[in-house]
Amino acid sequence: MKIPFDNSYATLPPQMFTAMAPTPVAQPQIVATNDALAAALGIDTISTPEAVQIFAGNHLPDGATPLAQVYAGHQFGNWNPQLGDGRAILLGEVIGTDGTRRDIQLKGSGPTPYSRGGDGRAWLGPVMREYLVSEAMHALGVPTTRALAAVTTGENVYREEILPGAIITRTAQSHIRVGTFQFFAARGDMQALQALTEHVIARHYPDATGPADLLDAVIANYAKLIAKWMSLGFIHGVMNTDNVSIAGETIDYGPCAFIDAFHPDTVFSAIDQYGRYAYSNQPGIGAWNMAQFATALIPLMPDRDAAIDDFTAAVHRFPPLYEQAWLMSFGAKLGLDTPTDDDRQLITDLLDLMTKDGADFTNSFAALGQQNACDQFIDRDAFDKWQIRWQKRSPDAALMAATNPKIIPRNHRVEEAISAGRNGDLTRFHDLLAAVTQPYAPLTEATAAYARAPAEDEKVTRTFCGT
Repeated sequence: MKIPFDNSYATLPPQMFTAMAPTPVAQPQIVATNDALAAALGIDTISTPEAVQIFAGNHLPDGATPLAQVYAGHQFGNWNPQLGDGRAILLGEVIGTDGTRRDIQLKGSGPTPYSRGGDGRAWLGPVMREYLVSEAMHALGVPTTRALAAVTTGENVYREEILPGAIITRTAQSHIRVGTFQFFAARGDMQALQALTEHVIARHYPDATGPADLLDAVIANYAKLIAKWMSLGFIHGVMNTDNVSIAGETIDYGPCAFIDAFHPDTVFSAIDQYGRYAYSNQPGIGAWNMAQFATALIPLMPDRDAAIDDFTAAVHRFPPLYEQAWLMSFGAKLGLDTPTDDDRQLITDLLDLMTKDGADFTNSFAALGQQNACDQFIDRDAFDKWQIRWQKRSPDAALMAATNPKIIPRNHRVEEAISAGRNGDLTRFHDLLAAVTQPYAPLTEATAAYARAPAEDEKVTRTFCGT
């Protein structure tokens, strides 16, 4: 197995990471491999016995420069001055066939100096969840980290109970976070902060000429990302600043979930007791996170007072950027390729109807334009009146089909796959993976079950991060 490494993060100042190898495991076995992604990365094969040892952390491939990255972050609004890769090792970077540089990282690969007393391991459930949801998000057109492989370790992980251990190998345009900038800004380490900024500009935003341009670019990407989440009913669950990718990708699939019956105040994460990261709060938290990024960049500016004014104005541009991206995303779901401000009310009125009736988010949008669309609603008369207004806009059926998925990784299906996998049966995992990575395909007899909303006794109301 040859990985064409071209590593750059390892050349940055040494205080930005700890160079170290992953901790070997006892008896790894493959759960899944992503051959198409491997080919895009320029990796020849990932299905050999040697590949299993690499994905388990037992063998370092030629050219790897393994390291654990350090960062800080606001967790549920509370400042934590030192976090970092507590259970992940960055093997290195590759430049794919599309010319994009991507990290290859093992997650669940053992303790690091940033583990904060944890065991550095992952159990199979969260690994399966991240694999399923990240690959589904990619298929849905959402910028995201991706899953290259998953293995079981042959070792147990101890949480509230004894669980099977596992490691996921994931890729990302980088694993640099808002919290990475916060770490060095808080310590007044200008050398590292400057080096990090130059690295990110060169790697992700080559048109930026300095911190101000970088801030603008990250804000624009993040606004579009959250609007995309909202248009799919996706709830990240832990929008801490250490989980905000500077590259504008969705990262760290812990207690994430997709809404079934729609309500804007929906919360799934068991640790989000006050709903800070509820569905409807995600845009506001996005702006808050960008304010923390702006704060971390201010020390690089020669005139602090002027920078505060300029960066405050930049953060204030987040809401209108988000609102425009939201309008475009939801407009497309209604078949409107050039939605207007008047269409914003049309979209909001539909969401209000869905909230009132507890209509299924995904299925309601997927049914639009079909004769049975009203079946998604209790108040059919109200929906019919809305539908008359909508049809006057001459919606594009092809656009709707391309933006309204029929299948998402529904929470109860993910939990079913995890439960079966824990007992050694990976069939449900692979069947679900095949379905969620073809979200816009016409339903068949085999896939129709994955589009069905959960019955009352199947509903999942709480999700967990797995650490």
